[in-house]
Amino acid sequence: MSEAADKPRSTPPLAALALIAVIFINMLGFGIIVPLLPFYAKSFNAPAWQIALIFSAYAIGSFFGEPFWGRLSDRYGRKPILISTITGNCLCYLALAFAPNILAAFLIRLVGGLAAGNGAVIQGYLSDVTPPEQRTRQMAYQGAAWNVGMIVGPSLGGLLAHPDAGPAGFRIPLFVASGLAALCVLGILVFIRESNHRREGAAHRVNRWSAIDDVVRSPVLGRLMLLTFLVGFAFTGIESTFGLWANARFGWTPRDIGVCFAFVGISAAISQMFLTGPLSEKYGEVRMLAIGMAMTVVGAGLQVLSSGTTATIALMCVTAIGQSVAFPNVGSLITRTADPHRQGQILGLNNACGALARVVGPFCAGLIFPININGPFLMGALMVIPAIFLAISASRRATKLLA
Repeated sequence: MSEAADKPRSTPPLAALALIAVIFINMLGFGIIVPLLPFYAKSFNAPAWQIALIFSAYAIGSFFGEPFWGRLSDRYGRKPILISTITGNCLCYLALAFAPNILAAFLIRLVGGLAAGNGAVIQGYLSDVTPPEQRTRQMAYQGAAWNVGMIVGPSLGGLLAHPDAGPAGFRIPLFVASGLAALCVLGILVFIRESNHRREGAAHRVNRWSAIDDVVRSPVLGRLMLLTFLVGFAFTGIESTFGLWANARFGWTPRDIGVCFAFVGISAAISQMFLTGPLSEKYGEVRMLAIGMAMTVVGAGLQVLSSGTTATIALMCVTAIGQSVAFPNVGSLITRTADPHRQGQILGLNNACGALARVVGPFCAGLIFPININGPFLMGALMVIPAIFLAISASRRATKLLA
């Protein structure tokens, strides 16, 4: 597949900027809700396993939503799918505000995850309007908008929630999240034009099973998706047990853990805004992808030797920066080597691998943690080591294909 076949017809400078602003607003609304979910579920007197289901429901929905919406965006265009999915998310936030019980809340979160599984559509849009050599930079900006939204959102949610009032005490932040999603829809309607001009000739080619066959047969795509799963498995496993680990090792409180994750989010956002794109353009995707994976191994592996607050925060930031440097290169390589007529679908399959990792990773880390509290970090480092070699292999093969 040559780069010429994948070259966008136009590169409107404000389109990508407007879409990144939409991502920020959307993630701000999402971030408002995430830290409140345990308390929201607890307001229904839900046991621990039901609280865990509320979290996993969203990832399960995204697992099925990503390739589905990506495939539809290849056929019908990016803009209508973005409008439909974000509208669905808006309605799910509203429905969650009036959920009568924990089962209804679980089903609403499942549908919300399905609707929110539109990351591939966003990546497909950025690919459509961005030249191949600049895609890593745009993917990094997308990740930065995601991180900044997730930094600001939890603080806002904490100010708006009133847990003492029961389920009704969470309605105001849910209303705000719904309103922000509605604002995103308005922004897409006004500022964003359709980008997928290839869809007219792609209808007969969009088939989910043939796309999976393409991935399995590809010397690049299959390796990149396995990499996405391995690294996502490692990081989400660490993330899900980090609070318990920090409390057991250093007696950290929720406030301490929140401060640590704030540093992590800021570090990731800064690296994605100012480092990832320029470094990849200067030194190449192959090198930066491998370096990012190596940083993740170092950060996770050395965490078991951490002696206190400063070292713990620094190593978590190293791990996050490694991910921030690496993952935009994965998305860029996929858009450059996948069939131009099914980029959304292929990106969706990659994001589905990430969603699956967010389900399996925390589950496995939860099994290991009671045996050895350092287990999730060691498991994470061991899982990412083969990802380094996958990154090098996939990148070299991609270079040959694009030559």
